[in-house]
Amino acid sequence: MTVLRMSSLFLRTLRDDPADAELPSHRLLVRAGYIRRVAPGIFTWLPLGLATFHNVERIVREEMDAAGFQEVRFPALLPREPYELTNRWTEYGPNLFRLQDRRGTDMLLGPTHEEMFTLTVKGEFSSYKDLPISLYQIQTKYRDEARPRAGLLRGREFVMKDSYSFDLDDAGLEASYAKHRLAYQSTFARLGLSYVIVDAHAGAMGGSKSEEFLAECERGEDTFVRCTSCDYAANVEAVASVAPAAADFSGIPAAHAEDTPDTPTIATLVDISNTRDDLRRDDRPWTAADTLKNVVVKVTYPDGSSKALAIGVPGDREVDMKRLEAAVHPGAVAPFEESDFAANPALVKGYIGPGVLGTESASGIEYLLDPRVVSGTRWITGANRAGSHVYDLVAGRDFNGDGTIDVAEVREGDVCPGCTAGTLFLARGIEIGHIFQLGRKYAEALGLTVLDENGKPVVVTMGSYGIGVSRAVAAIAEQSHDEKGLIWPREVSPADVHVVATGKDESVFAAAEAVVAELAAKGMRVLFDDRRQASPGVKFNDAELIGVPTIVVMGKRLADGLVEVKDRATGAVAEVALADVVAHLCAELL
Repeated sequence: MTVLRMSSLFLRTLRDDPADAELPSHRLLVRAGYIRRVAPGIFTWLPLGLATFHNVERIVREEMDAAGFQEVRFPALLPREPYELTNRWTEYGPNLFRLQDRRGTDMLLGPTHEEMFTLTVKGEFSSYKDLPISLYQIQTKYRDEARPRAGLLRGREFVMKDSYSFDLDDAGLEASYAKHRLAYQSTFARLGLSYVIVDAHAGAMGGSKSEEFLAECERGEDTFVRCTSCDYAANVEAVASVAPAAADFSGIPAAHAEDTPDTPTIATLVDISNTRDDLRRDDRPWTAADTLKNVVVKVTYPDGSSKALAIGVPGDREVDMKRLEAAVHPGAVAPFEESDFAANPALVKGYIGPGVLGTESASGIEYLLDPRVVSGTRWITGANRAGSHVYDLVAGRDFNGDGTIDVAEVREGDVCPGCTAGTLFLARGIEIGHIFQLGRKYAEALGLTVLDENGKPVVVTMGSYGIGVSRAVAAIAEQSHDEKGLIWPREVSPADVHVVATGKDESVFAAAEAVVAELAAKGMRVLFDDRRQASPGVKFNDAELIGVPTIVVMGKRLADGLVEVKDRATGAVAEVALADVVAHLCAELL
């Protein structure tokens, strides 16, 4: 095995955190000399970082091969035409890197490769006897993120393992999906990641059944929920709110508009509603959940078209923009500006009510309701006049929406949609894998058919399965570090053993050289701190920052024939006789 000598290794550790680092993984990977920033969302892998990346890539490849999937590799530079056929040249909008060659031909840098996989199988296979098959690649992807951040976790250039299954029917797709799911579980177990599998949206890829693998992390960019009673888990974007049963409204008074001055917030509206005799209800006090908040936004689509959309949600909840963007994809959501209100005089800002909303109303604005706004529910809402609200407005009696949309924020204590007996609690994670059943979307668009056993053409059904390889390095760093530095799982670490020779005594360095040579001969990957000018303190700090799981210190105790073997994760130190240290490490690590 190769020995990495720090005296000649292309490595500089940093004492200070990079100014733009928000997360521990970003901060530590830069400080420990694993990566360097080139531009926002673009990084260079330095030798230790590349060794770690290659270990992650190797594990992913080994698990894909073990599952029977076959590796291919497509170019990153791709023609426009296939993406036109699937409409993704437009749907990807500004996230797509577009360019032209010297002849003016439109090209793109691949954000994902469904089209290429589909066309390749179409070009090679024509019979049901050729199926099923699963192909994968490990390839660089490009997406022009509006706000690249968090180091490797939200980049504009990244490496992904993407695989695709091709089956004759839905039963075959289910089997391929299950096979990939098991392969992912094995992969993430080997990577040493603590993860949760959650229900998810398929997003830009389309398709039906969809699950994400989220590495648990307090600062993760994804919020997910779990149930207190069952095994339900879902990304908040995919949570289905539990709607109450329709209620009897026969005893509710007729709706009536009332002046409600000085009520700029939901809290002030609820307060005046419970303190004024003419506004109080008989059965119980009004709450924020009894107010109907009507939020108007603009949705703009990649082709340049746009529309206004109104959403009615209980006043105790906000519209979750991530849930809304997932629901209206590929549209982008923007706030309704003053100029938009000026162009829609029927909308009185702060006092919008259902009476002016809906495709059949004067405004013509589509009006979608939260699932909790069911027939018989009783509301306070805007009266479409400044300083006035409508009371006892009943859904199904006094107003209806054009449909429903489930985009209100998900909160701790919400009823679990999986069992309806438990409640939900929130957690955060980092997406490290995503699997979904594409179905026939891309096969139909690109004409991928095979002849069945009766000689009739059948559209092939597909599954899509991704792992963020470069992102996994950052996810592991997020889960495996302490205040001193990184702590790599052994199979991912750039070395098995970090040997540190301290002091200026030549006999120490000679002994260290001999130990390092023996370890390498036994097949161990060794990082050897053989720097003569660095102080013991600097070497110890670097060893803890770099994060190799086993640190061997050869220094003062060598005079007594002893070597210190330190476990980076636990901090436990064992003193081992110099003559026994190689055998000790082989027994522990091989």
